[in-house]
Order: sequence, then C-alpha cells, then structure tokens
Amino acid sequence: MARVRIEENGAVRTVTLTRSDKRNALDNQMLDELEAAFSMTPPDSERLTVIRAEGPVFCSGMDLKARQETVGGIAPIESMLYAIETYPLPVVGVVQGDAIAGGNELALHCDIVVAVSTARFGMSLAQIGLAPTWFLAKKLMEVAGPVKTREFLFLGDPFPATQMFDMGLIARVADPDDFESEAQKVIDRLAANAPLSLKAMKGLLVRQMCFRDGVYHKDVDKLVEIASASEDGREGTAARLEKRVPIFKGK
Repeated sequence: MARVRIEENGAVRTVTLTRSDKRNALDNQMLDELEAAFSMTPPDSERLTVIRAEGPVFCSGMDLKARQETVGGIAPIESMLYAIETYPLPVVGVVQGDAIAGGNELALHCDIVVAVSTARFGMSLAQIGLAPTWFLAKKLMEVAGPVKTREFLFLGDPFPATQMFDMGLIARVADPDDFESEAQKVIDRLAANAPLSLKAMKGLLVRQMCFRDGVYHKDVDKLVEIASASEDGREGTAARLEKRVPIFKGK
C-alpha cells in the first residue's frame, strides 16, 4: 500500500503522507515515494507543490523500527529532503499537527510553511542518543540561526507553532478554525504568480544557500556515526519505543 498520495489540480500538486496510523513516521517506502515525487520534472501547468499529512500528526520523524542505512555516505532522508529543497518550483508545507525530528526537517525543507497554532516543531534526537547529519544540521542553521539551533538540538524540546512564527522560522500560523483557509490563501496566491518568475526565484535561493556544502565535515560526520551506533543510541531508541526514560552511559 502506498505511503504517499499524489493529486494534481491544475497549477497545484498535492503530496499527502498517508501513514497516519504510525503518526506518519518515515520508513524506507515513504522516503522512496517522497523522493520520487520531487525528482520529476514539473509539467508546464504546475506552479507549486503542497505537502500535507493525514491524521493528527504531520510527521513524527524516522520510524525507529526501520533504521535506515546510509548509501555512499548519504542517508535516505537526506536524499529525499534534498529533492524537496531543490525542486524547481515552490513547495508549501501545510502542517496540521506535530512535526518532530525528521518531520521537523521535512517541514523546514519546504519553501513556505503554514502551521496550525496547536502544532509543535522539535528535534528530539539528543533525548534518544542520536545526532543529526551535516545536511540536517545545516538546514536548521539556515532557518533558525546558531542560537535557536543550539536550543533545538541540545535540549530537544519542541517549540509551539506560535513561537516558531514569532521567531520567523515559519511563514504563517493560524488557529484551528482558520487554518485551512489561511493555507488556501497562500496556495492561491502562489498559483496566481508567474511560473517563470517562481522557477527563477527558487533556483536563485537554492544556489545561494549552498555555500556550506563545500565545508570539510568528515570529522563531525564520524562523531554522528559514533553516536548513532553507540550503546546509548540503541538504549534511547528502545526506551522511546517502550515509552520509558532512557539510561545513558556515555558509551
């Protein structure tokens, strides 16, 4: 069964996460389907793509029961997010519920995020003994800046959508009663704009944010690998699945 539903309606293409029974956790199949959805060349009629999710949670992050292996030093989630980030047209994230860890990254890799006021955004990796890759941390630095990125990563506690908006990390926030209409306003406004202008602007922004890619980071990649493969990493993952407090030993 497909994890992602794709609908095309004139200028707007909608990509919906449909694994609501698993809090839209990202497993290998969903990663592959999302990457495929953003690896295509958009048709001339398309102006933007919307990412949505079914159920009360936007995305709870990586499926802890299906840990992904890196291929050529690149994690599958990185390939998927890179496809979204470099997609030739604007991508709007419509966040109707919590966006945590990989779900937070999924939202922040969209060009414009509209969130319901009850949603929360967070990076809980330190709480389960893991660490973000260079690519994932780079996006946080681009969006949140160094001070808030430290708070995101070191504490791991979620930020309310209203605070995300106040910090300038997301574009729109709306109360539950107004959420869908606010999202539709943004979608309609984008769809009315000139497609060649949108494509040119997207290309400009993507290129200007690539400056960190050339920085040497193999040494910090190794630290991330050590954390992910550590005893603490296994303990943290198990504790989260078992809904208990982890016992970290620094090993």
